[in-house]
Amino acid sequence: MNEDIIISPDTQRSNRIPPRQALTRKWPILHYGPVPTFNPATWDFQIVPEPLVSRNIRWTWEQFNALPKVKVFADMHCVTRWSKLDNLWEGVATRELLKHVTLSEKAKFVMVHCEYGFTTNLPIEWFFGEDCLFATHHNGQPLDPDHGYPVRLVVPRLYAWKSAKWVRGIEFMEQDEPGFWERWEHGGYHMLGDPWTEQRHRDD
Repeated sequence: MNEDIIISPDTQRSNRIPPRQALTRKWPILHYGPVPTFNPATWDFQIVPEPLVSRNIRWTWEQFNALPKVKVFADMHCVTRWSKLDNLWEGVATRELLKHVTLSEKAKFVMVHCEYGFTTNLPIEWFFGEDCLFATHHNGQPLDPDHGYPVRLVVPRLYAWKSAKWVRGIEFMEQDEPGFWERWEHGGYHMLGDPWTEQRHRDD
């Protein structure tokens, strides 16, 4: 593997398939609601302005694309029990945000905001993992709209619903709050979602 590619630690496991998962060579399409349209002239990415962030950030599509890029080699595990290995992602590292804003020490969690009001929550240390990025490409090609084009968060070491599609902004929080799928009325998925300990639902 090329040395300038970030290797997700889970790809180094002797057994790369988490409990009760099945290997797939296809890439299933799963999401809630319609696929959003993309207009590069109006699309933006925002860091929600609040006391936990030093300043507001709003990048246009052109500005976001001008940010430094990384490549990440990682596996993907869906809570619906499929695992897709050997993915090569390309995009903007989540850690890139730390070069543009200063966070309060009170910032402990992240809420990811996506099209149509979809959200998902993450502890800040998972969000800023070395292998986490806002992906624009997969295996050398731009993401398909069904898979999150133009920007998808990728958090390889958690179940794939945390790798939210169609990301538009980030909000930092002091306290954890459930996102869309984590709310009881939408299934009560686990607040973290570690596939290796089968954290599929809130009561797991």
